[in-house]
Formats: sequence, structure tokens, C-alpha cells
Amino acid sequence: MDINYRLAFEMAPIGLALSRNRTMVDCNRHLCDMFGASPEQLIGQSFQVLYPSVSEFERTGERIAPLLNRHGTYADDRIMKRLDGRFKGETFWCHVTGRALNQATPHEAGIWTFEDLSANRPVKAELTAREREVATQLMNGLTSKEIGRLLNISHRTVEIYRAKLMKKYKASNTGDLVHRLMAG
Repeated sequence: MDINYRLAFEMAPIGLALSRNRTMVDCNRHLCDMFGASPEQLIGQSFQVLYPSVSEFERTGERIAPLLNRHGTYADDRIMKRLDGRFKGETFWCHVTGRALNQATPHEAGIWTFEDLSANRPVKAELTAREREVATQLMNGLTSKEIGRLLNISHRTVEIYRAKLMKKYKASNTGDLVHRLMAG
């Protein structure tokens, strides 16, 4: 049986993108639908267009490069932004997984999957870029010190952001906050 790999790429039930130097060189229909964009709006564009802010795009790239170097893969849940359509500008939780094709130069070329988590985890509060980053790491089970090291900020700064998140989500403790973040 012959397998048409192009058709498999296009019909995959998950968003797929091929990248070179953090620029999309190809993507499938599911990715376009998820972000409310056409292939022409994505192919040749930096992944930055899918992030709520330029700073989040830059910090994420800096954070994942060493992990891609070491392991060749990376995965996390993060807040992304829809580009067009009736939900233009809407933020949503997305599970992103990537594989570097060359671990020595992780951003040179890769394949990335995107899974929309908004049906189970809506974004209910307006969060700043840093609050989104801290929330993501809290959901990964990291402590304030670990988050601080990862984001290059002090653990006390992380605690300030965690307190802001607890207030926004009306959480009584960190466990309650994580539960509320997971629920949206």
C-alpha cells in the first residue's frame, strides 16, 4: 500500500507546522483552522504571529533552545493567539510539542504540533505576558524558585505574580490556583 505523506500531513487531526529558524515553511489545514488563518497568512511568517506578545515569543525561544539542544524535543501548554476570523485576537490554551531536526542547532529546522485545549481549558482572566508564563509553569508543577530560574527572575518576583494570579482567579492557595487554571 502506498502512503501519500503529503495527504497524511494535510489531513492530520492535529495542527502541524514545519519550521526553519522559527519561521513556518509549511503547515496543515488543521493549524490554519485553529488559528483562523489561511496558509498564505502563515507560511513564510515567524511563529511570533501566533503569540500574544513579542516578548513571550522571544522568551519562549530562549527557554526552549537549551532543552531542544539537550533532548531534541520540547513540549508545554501555553497561551496562543488566534489571527483572524470571528475570534481574531482571542487567546487560548494550546499544547505545543516540537522536535528539532538537528539538536546542535535546535531552531534551524523542526516539526511542531499544536493542540487546541480551549474546549476543556478556556482563558477566563485577562493575564499579562509574565502572568501567562508563571501560570504555565505553575501548571507544570514547578516551585517559585524553579520558575524564577527558568524565567530569569527572582523567586520573590514569581511569588508576586502568583499572588496576582490567585487574586484574579479567586484562589485560596496554590493548589486551588492550579486547579482553577486547569479548568480555565
